[in-house]
Amino acid sequence: MTASLFDPIKLGNLTLKNRIVMPPMTRSRATQPGNSANDLMAKYYAQRASAGLIVSEGTQISALGQGYAWTPGIYSPEQIAGWKQVTTAVHEKGGVMFAQLWHVGRVSHPDNTGGVQPISSSALKAENVKVFVDNGKQKPGFVDVVMPREMTKADIKAVVEEYRQAALNAMEAGFDGIELHAANGYLINQFIDSEANNRTDEYGGSIENRLRFLGEVVAALVEAIGADRVGVRLAPLTSLNGTVDATPVETYTAAAALLNTHKVAYLHIAEVDWDDAPDTPVSFKQGLREAFQGVLIFAGRYNAEKAEQALADGLADMIGFGRPFVANPDLPNRMKHGYPLADHVPETLFGGAEKGLTDYPVYG
Repeated sequence: MTASLFDPIKLGNLTLKNRIVMPPMTRSRATQPGNSANDLMAKYYAQRASAGLIVSEGTQISALGQGYAWTPGIYSPEQIAGWKQVTTAVHEKGGVMFAQLWHVGRVSHPDNTGGVQPISSSALKAENVKVFVDNGKQKPGFVDVVMPREMTKADIKAVVEEYRQAALNAMEAGFDGIELHAANGYLINQFIDSEANNRTDEYGGSIENRLRFLGEVVAALVEAIGADRVGVRLAPLTSLNGTVDATPVETYTAAAALLNTHKVAYLHIAEVDWDDAPDTPVSFKQGLREAFQGVLIFAGRYNAEKAEQALADGLADMIGFGRPFVANPDLPNRMKHGYPLADHVPETLFGGAEKGLTDYPVYG
């Protein structure tokens, strides 16, 4: 019997009401100063609580982990309190929510990190990458990222500890679990991908070495809050923010196998999702399925029909729908009944207030 999008599924110790995931999407609405989640964000996520699983927007684990202005953190007491409002609102609507823990590494600028030089696996600048800054002097806007500093072993230890603490903070804030952001060219991805990592110690070179930092972070998260509350997001074939791997199929199949040894609850694969991007090869998806025994989530350019097919083929257990969730707070209901989907307004994705965040109506 094949699974449907509307069948319940076990995720760790949780039972989710359907297999529809609202994936992490940066919306840049955190309260300033302090980068705290707020009432507006609580309303936005609660409106979308009919998803089987909500993963929060990327949430920086430290001041140095921030890549863009106006994104929320989870390292100060005020930030934890802000997220508590959000999780309470989602739980009141019967939703389940994980926090996505984020460190951007080199994808930043001193205007976003309190004047401190960003860190990375290596002293390699991300080429043709810009980030959004608000330094209070000029009009907010995009600037080129800067050259990062190569992390020392002490830095690596410290950041692993920041991830551990962020997971504990997420539990204090009422989240049901956490998703480690190891995708899209951010810090962990900067260790994994060969062309972003030129280290000559045990964190660079071979695939095993380049996966070491990922493994150490996941081990710390699992120890802190339990494997059943930990998911990991990877982006094997994207070149976002300038990270490229020479042998992505081999590297990311090995990553899936490594995560399987830690028995994490899920693996969330971000597929390339620009309009003319190539599809992820089915053979690669089958390889990931063989390497990882937990719940497998795919996200990127899915509609209901394509999602049902992925479940029927046994390639995925859950499917993430990003942009459709922006303009369709009741997306699962619309998909179940074949109602038309609204289109989002791109200009309101980042920054601002209610407009383009909480003002999209439910169907009918």
